[in-house]
Amino acid sequence: MKLATIRLEGRTTAVRAEGDSLVDLGLPDVHAVLATSDGLANASTADGPRYAAADADFAPLSRPGKVVCVGLNYQKHIKEMGRDLPEHPTLFAKFAETLIGARDNILQPAETTQLDWEAELAVIIGRQVRRPDEGAAADAIAGFTVLNDVTCRDWQFRTREWLQGKNWESSTPVGPFLVTQDEVGGPRPALDIRCEVNGRVMQHDNTGDLLFDPVDLVRYVSTMVRLNPGDIIATGTPGGVGHARKPPIYLQGGDTVVTEIEGLGRLENRVVTDGPR
Repeated sequence: MKLATIRLEGRTTAVRAEGDSLVDLGLPDVHAVLATSDGLANASTADGPRYAAADADFAPLSRPGKVVCVGLNYQKHIKEMGRDLPEHPTLFAKFAETLIGARDNILQPAETTQLDWEAELAVIIGRQVRRPDEGAAADAIAGFTVLNDVTCRDWQFRTREWLQGKNWESSTPVGPFLVTQDEVGGPRPALDIRCEVNGRVMQHDNTGDLLFDPVDLVRYVSTMVRLNPGDIIATGTPGGVGHARKPPIYLQGGDTVVTEIEGLGRLENRVVTDGPR
């Protein structure tokens, strides 16, 4: 099953994908679907008005209380950044205000000259979970989506902590769909992931190369803090980021960034300049 949140006449609504159509589920967003124990089951059979998927204005999927991100989780990317393989996941937080829809503009802050792309598999939590065993951690995953952790590298590396490079408003596309586990082979999907900038392939890998897979990450993060329905874990990016290239390449106003993961969908976002407010 594929679920999304779309914008309609000043409101949002949750929808289920059926071919080229989107079926209105009568709830304000995917977060509301996940908020009840039988939400996914009801969403699979609900009927309502239908909309053309090609014309949809996708909003961010959920209203996460937490967006937990993982750095250094693909071997190729770790090596290109000149680092050793970590013993434990490298974690940082992202605020909900950073999230945008699958076709929204990425705002390029006037304060950065080093805006970079990071294609990522994102985990959407479907039930409350704390200190689970492996089976419960897998069951807590409602599904997966596509995320691009767009980063201001010059701000990221001002200090040893990354938060300030990762939390610029309206910078992080996510979506278009929450795709349930049964569609992608279970809780540890091995899917092709790629990112293009202006038609040039910059990243291409497979999520099967993750050092810490989605189940591992749910167990690790929820050891510290309870995960709730709608929370997001971004699992890290593969090699090919602009900052690691020689010479480095950074996003500029007018660029188009396409982020795709096999079976999950496609983000297509234009970079626009965002000046001081």
